Amino acid sequence: MLNYVFGGMVVLSLVFALWQDAADLSRNTWRNGESIPLDIVHRDGSSIRFRIDGDSTIIRGDWRPDGDRAEIVVPVTDALPAHWRSVAANQESTRKQELRTIVVASDSTSAAIALPAVRFVKLRAITKAAFDMAETAVTLALGLIGVMAFWLGLMKIAESSGVIRIVVKGVRPFMRKLFPSLPPDHPALGYVSLNLAANVLGLGNAATPMGLKAMEELQALNPDKETATDPMIMFLALNTSSVQILPPVTLVALMGLKVNELFFSILIATTFSTAAAILAVKWMEGRAWRKEAA
Repeated sequence: MLNYVFGGMVVLSLVFALWQDAADLSRNTWRNGESIPLDIVHRDGSSIRFRIDGDSTIIRGDWRPDGDRAEIVVPVTDALPAHWRSVAANQESTRKQELRTIVVASDSTSAAIALPAVRFVKLRAITKAAFDMAETAVTLALGLIGVMAFWLGLMKIAESSGVIRIVVKGVRPFMRKLFPSLPPDHPALGYVSLNLAANVLGLGNAATPMGLKAMEELQALNPDKETATDPMIMFLALNTSSVQILPPVTLVALMGLKVNELFFSILIATTFSTAAAILAVKWMEGRAWRKEAA
């Protein structure tokens, strides 16, 4: 179902982008092909200084003749009009810090230029974002392979050595309140406990493989493989609430000792979010039970 939702969102975004780009082209928002008059202040060899018609600001550029045509290459600075800066930012050229304008007419004191054509801005932005996110997804997935292999290996050793059973017994009183429908000694409780402990300590990468293993064990108990059970929903809600006491390791790496300033903020925020998640799931569970009983 989610695949259809994501696919529909992609199609709608493309349709919206094409519609917006078509509207820009019909209104000529980017003034493609328009002739812009310039007053030449000085031209010497390959350099030129000019004023845009009606403006007193002097702009510097490079004069580049090429046979019967010529270009004025203008560095993008705050001195340029806002429209020129927008054209530079959205032009198809990868060199966004300069504008290569085409000279359509010139003499010793004046000239007329045309800015680079700008088309399909929205469509190009969506396409670029899609490829950037695809690259990010691949990088993230490859980066997690080593971490997941390491922690899943440790979890297999812990399961075979009986550590998982010991963890289950230790947290059983608390977990029985959150997951009353799970068998008392089921390994899923141990994986859930280890996942939550890793999240509490800010070890997000370590929590991921244990969370996947916990969900796998919960799915094994699921009589209807197409519908999430109450324990699966509770586990997902706890992870979504981002229960944490210590700051995430990534944040510590980025901020160093400054992360201490966020300790109480993180603790307060995640405490309330976790409590809200537990209450919401329990309320929905009770509502479903009352509905079945009726």
